[in-house]
Amino acid sequence: MSQAAHYLVLVLAAFPALLALMNLSILRATPRASPDTDTLVSILIPARNEAGNIAAALDAALASVGIAIEVLVMDDGSTDGTGQIVAEYAARDTRVHLHLAPSLADGWTGKVHACHHLAQAAKGTHLLFVDADVRLCPNAAAMLAGHARKNAMALVSAVPRQIMKSVGEWLTVPTINLLLLGYLPIGFMRLSRDPGLGAACGQLVLVDAQAYRAVGGHAAIRALLHDGIQLARLFRRKGHMTDLIQGDRLGTCRMYRGFDEAWDGFAKNAREGMATPVGLPIWTLLLLGGHVAPFVLLAFQPTVPIILAVMLTVGLRALITLSTRENPVSILFHPFTILVGLAIQWSVLLGIGTARRPGWKGRLYPAA
Repeated sequence: MSQAAHYLVLVLAAFPALLALMNLSILRATPRASPDTDTLVSILIPARNEAGNIAAALDAALASVGIAIEVLVMDDGSTDGTGQIVAEYAARDTRVHLHLAPSLADGWTGKVHACHHLAQAAKGTHLLFVDADVRLCPNAAAMLAGHARKNAMALVSAVPRQIMKSVGEWLTVPTINLLLLGYLPIGFMRLSRDPGLGAACGQLVLVDAQAYRAVGGHAAIRALLHDGIQLARLFRRKGHMTDLIQGDRLGTCRMYRGFDEAWDGFAKNAREGMATPVGLPIWTLLLLGGHVAPFVLLAFQPTVPIILAVMLTVGLRALITLSTRENPVSILFHPFTILVGLAIQWSVLLGIGTARRPGWKGRLYPAA
């Protein structure tokens, strides 16, 4: 490979490293703000067969401090006793409300459908959509609502600290923070309403209730799956500002348990993210060139640019991992994490291998 190609690899490794440094500096410098005294946050949890998660999710939500809350759970056709657990909590605490989801209407996806009906029942000035596997920290609702108030943000999201306990999770989950911090210019995002800069994590999304209803809420994205990013883009298309803040001290989440769950979960949202005919080749160049090629070339053609590229790539991954308090063992798998992530995206785009029909908690949707 030519010397020019080696310098290209160095550039591809340097770009996300420098952007991540800038993004983390911006996120750390973001001041905290207190919510208004008349703020009520409705914590909304869509739940389908979450008997193993829902009690811990409710305990965490009910421990919220610094703000008034209500907690609504939508039991969407669970067969494992999820509804009964929530009913027991509701009998002990008037802040908890159990709702039963109506039958899934044509043209809707399941989680989006559940979130839509939760929002209709909520009374809060702000709506905080939380997955059942998220454990909110006590100050999370107050911090999110305070940030939204102070900065006039109609939507604020964050990535909770990701809990990973298996090789399959280390090979997949770290791509979330890598892509957000290494490739999203957060400073520019906060200055622009461009929908293309809309970013959110569906695990933890707070919206202003009035703005949410004005833009059409989940009903406006009823057929889509990647609810976090789609809501952010929707708000921006309608002229509202959205933001992303650091979330490792707002909550925790163990998304998946093992490789198969993780593959299916990331494949579900791929078509609304990277897996497009135009976007994926570009992402492949950026990710292979910046995160995999340095290690390959180090083994066969070690040059000064390649050595620097490896140092930047490892430094980037270590910086993001430690800053977001992810499991540091996952750093050792970094180039393989990139390869697995791209394999998921290409399998979905090409419709091959184990790219499966999308669904939610066992409910499959019609093939695209």
